[in-house]
Amino acid sequence: MKTSLIITDSLDRNIHSKYDNLYQKYHKYSLGNQEKEIKMIYKVLKAIDQKFGVEEAKAHCDVPCGIYDPIVAQINALTVVRMMDLMAALEGEGVAYDNSMSRYITVKEEHAEKAKHEIRVIYGDFISDAHIADHPELPGLFHKIMKLGGKARQTADRENGVAFVEAINQFAEIFWAIKGVATKKAKAPYAPALETVYPDL
Repeated sequence: MKTSLIITDSLDRNIHSKYDNLYQKYHKYSLGNQEKEIKMIYKVLKAIDQKFGVEEAKAHCDVPCGIYDPIVAQINALTVVRMMDLMAALEGEGVAYDNSMSRYITVKEEHAEKAKHEIRVIYGDFISDAHIADHPELPGLFHKIMKLGGKARQTADRENGVAFVEAINQFAEIFWAIKGVATKKAKAPYAPALETVYPDL
């Protein structure tokens, strides 16, 4: 009886071992083929993109996850003003001056675009017709932010930069009002120390 059980158990293990080996081989083969197919599809799409100049689409996540916060846009807008201040204060000449100035300009432009992007995502993915009905100033404010952000990239006009921050703060106030969250205003704890809207939690 014991011998029979041992033989049966041994056979069972051998069968499972062979099955597992076959499964792993098939799985590797399947994954290898999937990877080849994905690479082929990617190459085809890339060729279409190069041929017809199709723009790459990017989204927040489109789950939708429901995670939106204007603070990212606010920090980016504050960074724009900070770079303008550093540009205005920069002294000297030569390579060191050119290097620092080009870096400040690059960061200013990048963060102005990032701020615009964050507002576009919230406006496009979160704001609804009902929200606009309750806050009819939203479309005009959105357009104003886009224009101010564009000018912040084009110029070193600090007044425009501050107006950019203020417009995004106004957007943040409306956003939090829609969410039913009270807000407060406080100076940002870092340069340029401009007044910023925060949720009052």
